[in-house]
Amino acid sequence: MRCPFCQAQDTRVIDSRLGRDGDQVRRRRECTGCGERFTTFETAELVLPRMVKQDGTREPFDEHKLRTGIMRALEKRPVDTERVEAALHRIVQRLRSRGEREVPTRLLGEWVMEELRELDQVAYVRFASVYRSFEDVSAFREVIEGLERRPPGSGSKD
Repeated sequence: MRCPFCQAQDTRVIDSRLGRDGDQVRRRRECTGCGERFTTFETAELVLPRMVKQDGTREPFDEHKLRTGIMRALEKRPVDTERVEAALHRIVQRLRSRGEREVPTRLLGEWVMEELRELDQVAYVRFASVYRSFEDVSAFREVIEGLERRPPGSGSKD
């Protein structure tokens, strides 16, 4: 690791600790050239799978696009940012844990719906109406009746 102060190539680790939920290592380093100390953070670089769209085209996973879709469904709804971030984190973790190079967008959409169902039922219906391309009021009725039969918290996640 290069020293950020004198650019010397030789530094040594003087302390290592787990950080941020155990998925990051924090290291205190000391430059053998100038003696300055600094902190580095090490995380695993995991490649997320490509998304396979309905028409068969493929594109890289875009967390910003996922966040935008969820935030659009939650617009003007009373949901804490921390809960939204936790839901996003769970979706990305599920995506990583599959260990596949390609994942259908349909599966990602289902995971988003599960998370929105737990966060806010209105946002869930909003997202479902766009995601499932509702054509008439009966499609809304079916989703709402499904919500009434299965209250939040009773869903299953793989």
